Amino acid sequence: MTLPIAPDLAELRSRTSAKWRTYADDVLPLFIAEMDYPLAPVVAEAIVERVRRSDVGYVAGPGHVGVAFAGFAARRWQWEVDPADIRVTTDVSVVIVEALRVAIRPGDGVVLTSPVYPPFFELIPEAGGRIIDVPLVGSGADWRLDLAGIEQAFAGGARAMVLCQPNNPLGLCHPREELAQLAELAAAYGVIVVSDEIHAPLAHPGAQFVPFLSTGEAAREIGIAAHSASKAFNVAGAKCAQFVAVSETTRALLDRMPREVGFRTSLLGAAAAEAAYAFGDEWLDLILGVLGQNLNLLESLLYERVPDVRFHRPSASFLAWLDFRGTELGPDPAAHILDYGQVALHSGPAFGPGGVGFARLNFACAPDVLTEAVDRIGRVVYG
Repeated sequence: MTLPIAPDLAELRSRTSAKWRTYADDVLPLFIAEMDYPLAPVVAEAIVERVRRSDVGYVAGPGHVGVAFAGFAARRWQWEVDPADIRVTTDVSVVIVEALRVAIRPGDGVVLTSPVYPPFFELIPEAGGRIIDVPLVGSGADWRLDLAGIEQAFAGGARAMVLCQPNNPLGLCHPREELAQLAELAAAYGVIVVSDEIHAPLAHPGAQFVPFLSTGEAAREIGIAAHSASKAFNVAGAKCAQFVAVSETTRALLDRMPREVGFRTSLLGAAAAEAAYAFGDEWLDLILGVLGQNLNLLESLLYERVPDVRFHRPSASFLAWLDFRGTELGPDPAAHILDYGQVALHSGPAFGPGGVGFARLNFACAPDVLTEAVDRIGRVVYG
């Protein structure tokens, strides 16, 4: 299989996605979580084949997505899942909102652990919940869940938790023991944990992603996992994500959702997901190799050209969490870098209070684009 290579900027700027339509052409867009590489051939062909057959009507259920995902989970994470326990909807944000709608009552507390994916701060109120932020503790390689703080929130009446695992923006894979402890706490207090695992297929070689539901009986009893091929296979616009619920308790919760939650799934998205999970391993391994090379490049470029920006290698994803607190760019360095360097990064404060002085960079691009972006950042930092 041919190594995936990002097209040149002229071709990329002909795309119509948010990454290429939000800013002017003089801006390098490294903010939103879209990769620049061509689609996996098996995924592209699955979509095109549906179009050739004019098979683009309403979805008739999960089809073979559950079987394909179960096979993928067994191969990649040694996690045995019954395909019957997998349901589909449009995207992971919908998984989170709709799972919370049936798990909580209006005004109930929902725990999250910042810094974390910014839409969580909107999804919880959308579902009727009240945000209880229990920030991660530590720094760099030592980031971890604040289990004592989480237990305090559970004891104070929180009814649910949204876990980001692997964490976005840190690329942190929580260890099995920590996840099992979290599950035991949640079970003890009757708290439902919705685990967003969208970046799980992008765990880098040497890192270990542990599915939350695989950590023990407590996790299986109170956990609902959210999965999608959208990040690893770059098909966010195709609109297909998966709920995974493996206990009588969590299945019963999901049974309360309106039928429309599943019916809104895209038929093209389901085809893309099935192909990705069933036949995309070789392409995914190549992409992980490309991302690893880019990560090495980013690390060396920052060390050589912008040494005042601190950086810890993520264990998963194509996102880098950059610490600008040693510079003079203030609480929102991404704003200065956009204005004076024409590089679009994701604003750190959007990830919660712990994001002040940080910015997130997407390194799933061509090496020359990444190099130019770091050079521009360096010129902003050092004037």
